[in-house]
Amino acid sequence: MSDAPPLALMLTALTVEYQAVRSHITDVETLVHRHGTIVEQGLLPGTSWRVALVEAGEGSLGAAALTTRMVEWLAPQAAFFVGVAGGLKPDIDVGDVVVGTKVYAIHGGKQTPTGFLVRPEAWRASYRLEQAARAALRGRTGVHFKPIASGDVVLADEASDLAAHLRAHYNDAVALDLEDAGISLAGHLSGGMDVLTIRGISDTADAGKAAAEAGGSQQLAAENAAAAAMDVLAVVAAGQRAAGPKTPAADQGTLASALVAGLAWDRPDGRVSETEHTVLRALAKKAAGTYDGRLDMAAVVDTATAATASLSAESVMGVLHSLINRNCLKQSPSGRLEVTSVGLQSIARGRTGR
Repeated sequence: MSDAPPLALMLTALTVEYQAVRSHITDVETLVHRHGTIVEQGLLPGTSWRVALVEAGEGSLGAAALTTRMVEWLAPQAAFFVGVAGGLKPDIDVGDVVVGTKVYAIHGGKQTPTGFLVRPEAWRASYRLEQAARAALRGRTGVHFKPIASGDVVLADEASDLAAHLRAHYNDAVALDLEDAGISLAGHLSGGMDVLTIRGISDTADAGKAAAEAGGSQQLAAENAAAAAMDVLAVVAAGQRAAGPKTPAADQGTLASALVAGLAWDRPDGRVSETEHTVLRALAKKAAGTYDGRLDMAAVVDTATAATASLSAESVMGVLHSLINRNCLKQSPSGRLEVTSVGLQSIARGRTGR
């Protein structure tokens, strides 16, 4: 398996949104999924990151289905929905950018004789991506870090029952869109993949919606959202995430040593076999190429068996499962591996001689 550069999935609903994002990437190639989904993939200039761009169409169902398909096919490290939305607050202006700190799915509930009882779903933004967004967009006017309401409905009447419903039950939401609940759910079901939604405000969700769009508000909003998304991804690419312990992914030797300690801590001679050393070196090599320290188990197996011809895939899997059983690694439902706090403690013990 080749050491592919990191990949960000960016979904849009409208052509104007798609074109705004596409204008920021270079070396574009076209990929076609076996079921017909067409993806344009290019590079974010100045980084090693690729961007896979998909026009999903309007609605949360399509966003959820296509996000899931792209995750299974392309295995992105992060996913964004970039597009336009209606503003719900008087201090949110056309052209402003909203980074969704939380996404509400607004249609859940129960209708009773005494009224409608709200049963919402909600997903928080990826902490890593939200922190990257705050670093990238800090100090800019017209940028808001606030919750977004999402439902399969377009709002063009501020005096409507829907507008009153949003004010009563989703009062902290500052924008309304059609797709963010879909991508948020898909990210949650894909092993906790990092997801962030970035919206440009194209109207104020009232009777002036059509006039605003006729005046070019969608173009403005889409361009502002796309530019913000690319600035966020550039910060991610530079490794500027929230403060905290540095992940072992950046240091192959440290990671391998830590995992040796995790395997050998209760052995009388404190040693590991040559097979185990080969697997640990492969694990460290693959992890060093990721921005978040997470990697695919199959990639580790391929790297280890390629390094030592006599080493079988079964032997490599045995070593990895030993590390998982000792809680030095954890495996997500999607098969990706990540060093645990126990692994980090092994690093600390190795550095202090304890």
